[in-house]
Amino acid sequence: MSITVEHEKRKKEILENALDVFIEEGYADTTFQKIADRCGITRTILYLYFKNKREVFMFSIKRFTERLEAEIREVAVEPAPSYEVLERLASLVIGRSAEQAKLLSVIVGYLEHARKSGTDVTERVRRRTIRMRHIISGIVIHGQKKGELKKVSVGTVSDFFYGLVEAAIFRVAVLGRTDCRDLEAAMKLFFEGLRA
Repeated sequence: MSITVEHEKRKKEILENALDVFIEEGYADTTFQKIADRCGITRTILYLYFKNKREVFMFSIKRFTERLEAEIREVAVEPAPSYEVLERLASLVIGRSAEQAKLLSVIVGYLEHARKSGTDVTERVRRRTIRMRHIISGIVIHGQKKGELKKVSVGTVSDFFYGLVEAAIFRVAVLGRTDCRDLEAAMKLFFEGLRA
């Protein structure tokens, strides 16, 4: 096995273990040493892969969002009417939010910490979600062209979709409630109302 492949394999293992540490300890209480301990390596070896705790955290979040985006892309190309695809996407995102409640609470804590230190967290979140917003917009545009959806503002539909996703994240990460069936029902009602 080449050195590059082995390096990437080890990096992936570190990220998986680090994510568990962040979930269990929270961002503030996670240390480089705790990550190294969980991985069964020394801090010196961990420095070969990452500069600091923040970099490990950012890579971990990137992996989570990339996996979610891949699932969203799979649902987005399903051969179904646009309003059904939007309903499935809403259900998927809200469901993943409920499943990842602990991770989302760590992310919310990190964003709050970053906001207090002067970081523009709105821009950070926007960059992480822009591709997903484009997928939603593409589905709406496609549905309007096919006559499946009413001619409404694509941006408004995207904003509504993300507003309910943010509500789900708040509910699971801050309030600790993982039952989001009422939010899924609201999404379904909204998308049914978009039918042409």
